[in-house]
Amino acid sequence: MKLILTQEVTGLGAPGDVVEVKDGYGRNYLIPRGFGIRWTRGGEKTIESIKKARESRAVRDADHAAEVKATLEASVFQVKVRAGEGGRLFGAVTTADIASAISAAGGEVDKRTIVVANPIKSLGAHTVTVKVHDDVEAKVNLNVVSA
Repeated sequence: MKLILTQEVTGLGAPGDVVEVKDGYGRNYLIPRGFGIRWTRGGEKTIESIKKARESRAVRDADHAAEVKATLEASVFQVKVRAGEGGRLFGAVTTADIASAISAAGGEVDKRTIVVANPIKSLGAHTVTVKVHDDVEAKVNLNVVSA
């Protein structure tokens, strides 16, 4: 089955890529979750619009990506969440929470570029990865505090 990816799928491709996947994977996982749409001959305009949107959000070049990486790694970002006694959170820290904390501190990061290895479910210091550019990843330090 040929699909046009609408979001980045780890190990498969970036938004706007045309990929060939097994029918069940596309029909049962990618399409229902909004990660891809079926490829058609008329879908070329869709591919172009997805790639234009991706380029407008993307970091300009590798030099600018290195600058963004340096600013992200230089500071510690405070993420305020609701927590119970003993430091356990009500739920987990989401990528949207992390992106809003970074933007509140003056940075600009898209929530889709944040990679959280293990769910953050406790207060304290944590580290997440931000894919600034295709070749550049920044390790961002977070301090999860009770609101």
